[in-house]
Amino acid sequence: VPLQACGGGLVQAGGSLRLSCASSRSISSINVMRWYRQGPGNQRDLVAGITSGGITNYADSVKGRFTISRDNAKNTVSLQMNSLKPEDTAVYYCKAEVWLRAGVTSVYWGQGTQVTVSS
Repeated sequence: VPLQACGGGLVQAGGSLRLSCASSRSISSINVMRWYRQGPGNQRDLVAGITSGGITNYADSVKGRFTISRDNAKNTVSLQMNSLKPEDTAVYYCKAEVWLRAGVTSVYWGQGTQVTVSS
């Protein structure tokens, strides 16, 4: 499942960005899509996820500021990021999980998109 992430950029603290992750296949068949981020010298951390049924979850650090959504018609998952802080600076990655059978999941990663928040 090739994934194409875009929408990163440079923004001042308090500003907003919208990231998009486009899939070349129907995302209705993808069980879970997630956004991760990796700051300099840090591990890759989960930011938000959304299931095929629309159930969402967020890291505590972004709750109330970020919103994940999916558009099955456009095969796209988006991450709306508001009230950005310098600590949100990272490379953001999208990930797709397809549950093949019990205990077996196919995982696909998109390329990262850089988000830089200046203070």
